Amino acid sequence: MSTLESQRSLQEAAVAQFQRAADLIGVPDPLREILSKPKNEIIVNFPVKLDDGTTKVFTGYRIQHNNIRGAFKGGIRFHPSVDLDEVRALAAWMTFKSALVDVPFGGAKGGITMNPKVYSPEESERIVRRFTHALGSNIGPSHDIPAPDVGTNSQTMDWMMDTFANTSSPSTRQTLKGVVTGKSVSVGGSVGREEATGRGVLYSLRHWCGENDVSLEGLKISVQGFGNVGGHFSRLAAKEGCLIVAVADHAATLHNGNGIDVEALYQWVKENGSVADFEGADKVDTEDLFSADADIFVPAALENQITSARAEELSVRAVFEAANGPTTPAAELVLADRNIDVIPDILANSGGVVVSYFEWLQNKSGWAWSAEDVDSRLRKVLWAAHDQVVERKADLGCSRREAAYAVALSRLTEVYRRRGVFP
Repeated sequence: MSTLESQRSLQEAAVAQFQRAADLIGVPDPLREILSKPKNEIIVNFPVKLDDGTTKVFTGYRIQHNNIRGAFKGGIRFHPSVDLDEVRALAAWMTFKSALVDVPFGGAKGGITMNPKVYSPEESERIVRRFTHALGSNIGPSHDIPAPDVGTNSQTMDWMMDTFANTSSPSTRQTLKGVVTGKSVSVGGSVGREEATGRGVLYSLRHWCGENDVSLEGLKISVQGFGNVGGHFSRLAAKEGCLIVAVADHAATLHNGNGIDVEALYQWVKENGSVADFEGADKVDTEDLFSADADIFVPAALENQITSARAEELSVRAVFEAANGPTTPAAELVLADRNIDVIPDILANSGGVVVSYFEWLQNKSGWAWSAEDVDSRLRKVLWAAHDQVVERKADLGCSRREAAYAVALSRLTEVYRRRGVFP
């Protein structure tokens, strides 16, 4: 990554993205000012006793960007790179993502600066519970609703929900399951939530194929990241006849031009923790992922992975941003110049927040939906969002990312127009 790209604030990049669309549709200056900054920033430092008897103080964040359309909503990330700038940007993207798919949520994000892999299950539970307690009433099922993100999972959410419920009034505990989404099904989660983001990326791919008269059968795809999102997307895409020809995670990069056995790889990763040493593909250098012969590239890891140099290496027709903010601003210019389509993160990976909304509705009603109900409703919501983006792109003569932000900003602008700014 170039020095210029690496020094660019993620928050500045997030603001610049929505400002371009705001210019196109004439968003008023007061609303731009409001959306350029988070509404609330919560930073907590909390002690946890580790297994060896020592005590460590962890730093956690919860950034609440905007709630004009509904409760703050966004994931909890456990990763060494978590800092205030990153979480601010992620929270802002959640606001626009929720508005784009028209679910009644705002945007938030949280996390702890830590490497979750170095802590025992018992330590992890204490960290999660202590973090939840430190956040206190800053979260709640009608106020701010966390979900899993990088380094967290359904078990994390189960502990968060249980801690929040048990530190609340006994008379309200059974009504508080919706304080988080992404829970285990047995404790109030929704079927289909775990694979929802990956399934949403597949629906994005299907829509793009329909736009471009391309068949899924035999489509060659490279995937960066084989965790919850990349892993589930790869499995679903392979079942549709796509060839996953390259996969990378934190430990290794694999290539097989005839298609990797994704189910075998998925089981390998479950048992071994990474794609390293999997025998069904050749191990190659990290940068080979970006030059691999493929039709589609799916970044499903962390932000700023597609730099301008890597964008020059890509030979694909389209990039589907399964991760948040994977493309640097400089790289986006390169991709546009090379006529490589970019399906932006707030659209491509929005399946997670949609099914989180479904889980929240189920918790409120006390009624569990079937997998078929969840899937059909998800497809309907995402298809409508894609149709609206395509229509706005044609109307404005702009990029797909700018069109997605234009759709989201139009909804946010209308709510502010009707409600005004207090007092």
